[in-house]
Amino acid sequence: MFQQRRNQNMLQAAGTTLALIFHQTVYNLRTEHRNAIVGILLTILQTAMFMGAFMLIYLIIGIRQSPIRGNFFLFIMSGIFIFMTHVRTAGAVSGAHSVSSGMTKHGPLNPAILIGAAAVTVLYRQTISMAALLWLYHVLIEPLTIDFFPGVLAMYLLAWFSGATMGLIFLGIRPWSPQTAKILTNAYQRINMFASGKMFVANVLPNALLPWFSWNPLFHINDQTRGFVFVNYTPLKTDPYYALWFSMGAVIVGLLINFTTRKYESISWTAGR
Repeated sequence: MFQQRRNQNMLQAAGTTLALIFHQTVYNLRTEHRNAIVGILLTILQTAMFMGAFMLIYLIIGIRQSPIRGNFFLFIMSGIFIFMTHVRTAGAVSGAHSVSSGMTKHGPLNPAILIGAAAVTVLYRQTISMAALLWLYHVLIEPLTIDFFPGVLAMYLLAWFSGATMGLIFLGIRPWSPQTAKILTNAYQRINMFASGKMFVANVLPNALLPWFSWNPLFHINDQTRGFVFVNYTPLKTDPYYALWFSMGAVIVGLLINFTTRKYESISWTAGR
């Protein structure tokens, strides 16, 4: 009973890895609250409060309708949810594991499983929150119409994936300098509060200001999402393939940093901290 089962082929290895990611994801979800339903409700409440705060800011500064001809709630959702998914995934992956953590001492677990579970946990929470808020608004206030849902879903997953790749880079930096990695993660999240473009429409941005935002993959994802949400909006200054290739490059950089770090990382690094 104490023998670890050995995988006989790649299919069994993939199944074992997915099962471990699933159980680690459940563990991550249960750490916030022992009751799964209450935990989901708390996540929805936090997201609703965040949405409410931004809508209040828009009302205070005098913006009462969408800059795009369409539903104001969808305009807010299309920016804030993409932003929240991206930065929360980056933060979760950047703190996914440590060599001194007790969980890493269990044989079946490895850093890839902990990283994957951290990313999937955020995706699960954000998806449930988004679906619940959209359903409540659709039923209680007014019907919502999305122009091209598959495109919105693709951009949503790209925002999640790109956030995981950035978190992978911060995770690789953390063993060398934990404080620096924490500062970089927080700075990246704060910068994206404005640089993600969730508060304005990219088509109306002056060309002189475009270089300040076009470096950011989240800026491209946000704008393309609104192009799929609204039938009356066509993105002219952003490219979804830029975000995709940026994310693929970040994966390579993140893996290189993490593989290099694992060669030298040891528990004694944290002895004096």
